Amino acid sequence: MKTPRDAASDVLFLCVANSARSQLAEAWARVLAPEGARVHSAGSHPDTLNPMAVRVMSEVGIDLSGHHSKSVNDVPLERVGVVVTLCSEEVCPTLPANVERLHWPFEDPAAETGGEEAALEAFRTARDGIEKRVRELFARPA
Repeated sequence: MKTPRDAASDVLFLCVANSARSQLAEAWARVLAPEGARVHSAGSHPDTLNPMAVRVMSEVGIDLSGHHSKSVNDVPLERVGVVVTLCSEEVCPTLPANVERLHWPFEDPAAETGGEEAALEAFRTARDGIEKRVRELFARPA
């Protein structure tokens, strides 16, 4: 991966609503990325931050309460060198930019319809899987 000193080195985590998966990934990246790395999350059709995302991240000591869903138009795309899409069943947004593209297909935990406990488990599964992938991303050789 490019270093933070490169012109286009920011990492963008992208999904449709920017309400859960990409927010989880951005939060983990802010904790796990090397010093100076710039990370963003956005959605092609931003919605509102899912309270379950806030809840499960607070379980691991990460505060998402100040986060909000953002549009791709809110991200400095000229600085983005890596785009990670996190969609599974739905159609992932794409960017026409010349960037490194990674795809991590995580099911949308917000789509869980089995009640609060099932939703919490779906969000925890996404949180933990995304943490693993973010750790691997920043451990890659440059």
